[in-house]
Amino acid sequence: MNSELIASDTALADLCRALEGSAWIALDTEFLRERTYYARLCLIQVGAPGIVACIDPLTLEQLAPLHALLENPGLRKVLHAARQDLEVFVDLRRAGTRQCRERQDAESDRGIVAAPLFDTQIAAAYLGYDDQIGYAALVTAITGVILDKTHTRTDWSKRPLSAAQHQYAEDDVRYLMPVYEALHERLAAAGRLAWVADDCTRLTDPKLYANDPAEAWRRLRGGAELPAANQQILRALAAFREQTAQARNLPRGWVLRDEVLFELARHAPQTRAELVSIRGLEDGARHSWGDAILDCIEQGRRADPQIIWERQAPPTPEQNALGKRLMELVRSVAQEHELAPAVLATRRDVEKLVRGAEPASVLRGWRAELLGTKLGALLPC
Repeated sequence: MNSELIASDTALADLCRALEGSAWIALDTEFLRERTYYARLCLIQVGAPGIVACIDPLTLEQLAPLHALLENPGLRKVLHAARQDLEVFVDLRRAGTRQCRERQDAESDRGIVAAPLFDTQIAAAYLGYDDQIGYAALVTAITGVILDKTHTRTDWSKRPLSAAQHQYAEDDVRYLMPVYEALHERLAAAGRLAWVADDCTRLTDPKLYANDPAEAWRRLRGGAELPAANQQILRALAAFREQTAQARNLPRGWVLRDEVLFELARHAPQTRAELVSIRGLEDGARHSWGDAILDCIEQGRRADPQIIWERQAPPTPEQNALGKRLMELVRSVAQEHELAPAVLATRRDVEKLVRGAEPASVLRGWRAELLGTKLGALLPC
């Protein structure tokens, strides 16, 4: 099958039947989310040996054949820097295909988990490439091809697509295929496929993409500056914003910006008249959400005034020195084994170790075999 734009349900069914016998498929997406909470899916690129295609979800009535492929446990999904694409797939069935459709039946609400996964950015780090290497840079490093970046900022919702846009989109999977094959072969030779699979599996956990409003407070930084009672108000406001953004399909900042949440939590107004004095709270937001904001503030006032965000003491000079030695050790071991240092331990992992915590990812499995004894020799008893 040659490259083509899949713009009919019949063509999609034919494509998916052609892909069913593959051991793996390469995937990428183009989407917009500047004006929405959920990404507006505009294009899905698919590749497999002998096949390159772009699926147009804006013209299709349903994507059920693609859903089945994404959920097929015997078909490996190959993506680069997969986190955002996986989030789009999780929301894919929930959103429907014509974007504004609002199906709420049990099947549509379940979401799609594209597993098993092979993330080429993760895989590359296990072979010594930078842990955040971009797709174009990895393609060049492995194939020698320099990709055209002209359409990086394209509005993918506009139709028809030009020939250049179509080519650009196809290239996102056309070259992902040889990159995957090269990485897979080298990882197999190095005995590291299981290492990569472990990290990729964590990305396919649906809980990672749940965005529970009750947990929305975790996105905010700086809550430790507020007294306990005001922290409860901030948590309630964060939950309200998340729930409203999801229900209205609006970016969080279009409901209430972070700095406004903090102003509200800090001053805790009790009447609509007092809301006027809150810096940054626009008239439209005050009129739309005023009563709900006041309810959140009252809810926070009545809550048990427990500390949610804890103030962390700055590291001591001794801890700074230890952290530096640990990072040097991580870099040394990574270089010895031709790994990106962050694959072994991130700076945050090291900071936890310095403070006496034990990040599970560093002190278990193969990482413990490479680092465990050497770390133990440096850490205080």
